[in-house]
Amino acid sequence: MTAIATVAAFTVALIPAGAAVAGPSAKCDNRNNNTAAKLLECVRPFGIMAHLDKLQQIADENGGNRAAGLPGYDASVDYVAETLEDAGWQVTLEEFPYTYTGPASLEQLTPVAAVYETESFTGTGSGTVEGTVVPVDVVLTAPYDPVTSGCEAADFVGLDFSGESDVALIQRGTCEFGVKAKNAQDAGAEAVIIFNQGNTPERSGLVTGTLIGENPDPLLIPVVGASFDQGVALAETGSTAKAFVPEPEERPQTNVIAELPGKNDQNVVMAGAHLDSVQAGPGINDNGSGSAALLEIAENIGKLKPQNTLRFTWWGAEESGLLGSAAYVAGLSQAEKDEIALYLNFDMIASPNYMFMIYDSDESGYEAPVPVPEGSIAIEDLFESYFTLLHIPYDDAEFSGRSDYEAFILNGIPAGGLFTGAEVVKTEQQAAIWGGTAGEQLDQCYHIACDTIENIDRKALLVNTGAIATAVLTYAYSTEDVNGVKGKKLPFNFLPDPAGPQGTVGGGGGHEHGELG
Repeated sequence: MTAIATVAAFTVALIPAGAAVAGPSAKCDNRNNNTAAKLLECVRPFGIMAHLDKLQQIADENGGNRAAGLPGYDASVDYVAETLEDAGWQVTLEEFPYTYTGPASLEQLTPVAAVYETESFTGTGSGTVEGTVVPVDVVLTAPYDPVTSGCEAADFVGLDFSGESDVALIQRGTCEFGVKAKNAQDAGAEAVIIFNQGNTPERSGLVTGTLIGENPDPLLIPVVGASFDQGVALAETGSTAKAFVPEPEERPQTNVIAELPGKNDQNVVMAGAHLDSVQAGPGINDNGSGSAALLEIAENIGKLKPQNTLRFTWWGAEESGLLGSAAYVAGLSQAEKDEIALYLNFDMIASPNYMFMIYDSDESGYEAPVPVPEGSIAIEDLFESYFTLLHIPYDDAEFSGRSDYEAFILNGIPAGGLFTGAEVVKTEQQAAIWGGTAGEQLDQCYHIACDTIENIDRKALLVNTGAIATAVLTYAYSTEDVNGVKGKKLPFNFLPDPAGPQGTVGGGGGHEHGELG
């Protein structure tokens, strides 16, 4: 079978969602998959889904999540490490410091007494604050948009935060959560409740996220989340509340590093995905999808004798501020950094209302807010060529650094990756191109409990896994287009020139870390 035919078989015959697909013969478990045809024949849909089923099972057995600092993450690490070792990879578990914050609580005391479901925001301060609720420029009647609550220091002018225990009530919308919370802290609030916007069903339930982003300063006060309805109740005249975030504790976390030595051990091709979920749910799309795709590929190239060394990574504590990848890069010597030819990042590649998106390193759709290392454009081109071959429309995702590639690009290492969307709402134009539902988030279960195995779109997962496998194998032979290091001639060459983004550039955006309020 030709390489092109194999790709077509992989992405067409095997794609139907929910289809029961028989795998290839046992030859896949025993041969050296050193061509695209061989590898794509053996990267099996049921294999990827089996890994996701296992991650779901781990979450089910460990309080419903696989979050950093909790048993579900430790069990995920064990599963990934054992699978890689069985596949012939050299596996290292690298610890890094991590501060764990336990469950938060939120009670309304007056004018009604109620206990609300809540979570603390990543980067919050800690403590118990019981006092007057002070609404900050909230919008409680339709259309609830735009909402700029707490985005400017001026929003707090004229509000009374002179007491010892004032609780700022802030509504989601327009700017980052961390900016809102820092403005409240600067205005004199002793605690912050951020409630959901209420403009759509997806933005009405409990909201939580990270305070890490544009705001460089630490938050010293507790910050907890609430639903839109809870926010409406808390905004009533005479409202008082009690917010609690426990004292943090040190719980070192683990990155899984797997290596397949190449002939050139001074030219390292890296690919990574974060393994942790948020505390709110099992994280099967975010980011079991990227983790499972890499794991299935790793199992099927374990017998490869690559020209360049391959290093796959499963990061910890990404949801807490990209901590695992940052710690890893910070621990490298300059010589070790110089050996890394490129880094490929895969975070959320199977969103149920997906768009196919590629990190926009050539800035054709977005001006990057971070440095774009030389060589990154070649990575984007390779992914675009893959989608072009399959006549699958794709779009740009902002090269924002808001996932685990940040630490690499800040150290001049070329990077690229794939993304299918988080909380951005799909437009009519995008629905016409990719299908799905206009007016709904690309992932309606982003960072909440319903991010289960049922939240996976199998077509998106399989198409992206094929793209990842092709890129990894290409760079295993040569990274000359990226960093100028000559390698070995590829035994396959079937990718056409990129067609260019065929979607609605500017609609997808980058992965939301430092999420917008």
